[in-house]
Amino acid sequence: MTDEDSDTPVAEAQAQEENEMPIMQLCGLVEELSYGNSALKTEVEMFEKYYNKLEPRDLRPPRLSEVILSGAEIAQLRGRGRSKSRLGMERVTGLSVDQKLELVQKELEDTKDEIRHMRANAERDLQHHEAIIEEAEIRWAEVQKAVHDFEKDILKTISKKKGSILATQKVMKYIEDMNRRRDSMKDKLRLKNVSLKVQKKKMLSQLRQKEEVGEALHDVDFQQLKIENALFLEMIEARNQELIQLKLASGNTLQILNAYKSKLHRAMEMSINLDKEFLLRNELLKKIEKETQQVEEDLAKAMALNKQLRKQLTEFRAPQVMMYVREKIRNGDLEKTIRTWERKVEIAEMSLKGYRKAWNKMKTTSEQLQAICPPEKQPEGGHGCQPKCDPLK
Repeated sequence: MTDEDSDTPVAEAQAQEENEMPIMQLCGLVEELSYGNSALKTEVEMFEKYYNKLEPRDLRPPRLSEVILSGAEIAQLRGRGRSKSRLGMERVTGLSVDQKLELVQKELEDTKDEIRHMRANAERDLQHHEAIIEEAEIRWAEVQKAVHDFEKDILKTISKKKGSILATQKVMKYIEDMNRRRDSMKDKLRLKNVSLKVQKKKMLSQLRQKEEVGEALHDVDFQQLKIENALFLEMIEARNQELIQLKLASGNTLQILNAYKSKLHRAMEMSINLDKEFLLRNELLKKIEKETQQVEEDLAKAMALNKQLRKQLTEFRAPQVMMYVREKIRNGDLEKTIRTWERKVEIAEMSLKGYRKAWNKMKTTSEQLQAICPPEKQPEGGHGCQPKCDPLK
């Protein structure tokens, strides 16, 4: 019995078991296998990348993905795989976990180096482009300023005086000034470039000296530096702990300070309210004192009046009956006399009104007569004159 015949019932049994499994378990199994396959694929790609770095391109074996097989070859490989699966598993010796870890660490370091180089190159390119943009902006500003100055100084003069010699002289003078200014700027930049080169040489010489001093150092110096570094690290750690403690204390102090500030704020508000209430109470007290003083004065006046009335009441003597009757009769007579005189006064006023009316009438009549016939001059010894017209007519 061959290996293929022995493996066939096992495969059929596995197929029957898989057919008997429920759909949910099959889905979970498929997901688990796909996840494992993706992890294995990533691991294989990483190993291939590391292997390609170690060997040259000409000596590399073809990848599994690059090999193109036909359908018959694939079926043959499947049959052989089924028959020799156990032998293949026994023959294949995989990498250990430490080796895989070492490969992963190397790949991670290489990836970090590549990212670092890419970042440095990108930053360098970015700085270069920023410098170019800044230079272009400065140049554009200078060009705009030059155009503005040229339009302000030259074009306005040329537009006012066309074809004049003065405009041409101004243009030539402007061009000469610009050339002179550029020459001076070029000299300044040349001097600056020379000074920067000298500074660069000094820095390179200092760097070279530092490198030579570093090469002259021995292991003992490095050990001493390590010890000093460890001591400094311990000091830094202690200072960091102290700083943390101080920060915690500062936080607690700030909390306490905020609590006291809130209490002080409430106390200030209460003090302000108490001051307002104190002022109101003082005003109310002054008002009450004024009212009390007024009441006391009114009470004193009332007491004096009461005393006076009591005194009058004590000094009062009731008159005799006959005297009261006589006084009453006299009072009645006086009232009658007053009424009589009031009546007489009314009659006199009425007669006076009649006399006044008659007098006013006579006065108006005499005025009318005087207006009609004015009086003549009297003779020297005469007593009067005869009127020209009879008033009775």
